[in-house]
Amino acid sequence: MADNSQKMSYHIEEAKGQAQEKASNLMDKASDVAQSAKESIQDVGQQLKAKVQDAANAVKNGTDINK
Repeated sequence: MADNSQKMSYHIEEAKGQAQEKASNLMDKASDVAQSAKESIQDVGQQLKAKVQDAANAVKNGTDINK
């Protein structure tokens, strides 16, 4: 009887370890996706900033924005 209990405890601990590993991997992937999204948003922000600056300069200089 104790033998079955020990086997069950072992399997429970093994499953727990596997679940923790999978959760850790998912968290790592989520972190990678979040970092990639952050970088993409920063790139878009920089591009937008440059376009706004170009438009402001064009207005300041009285030139056509759509060159």
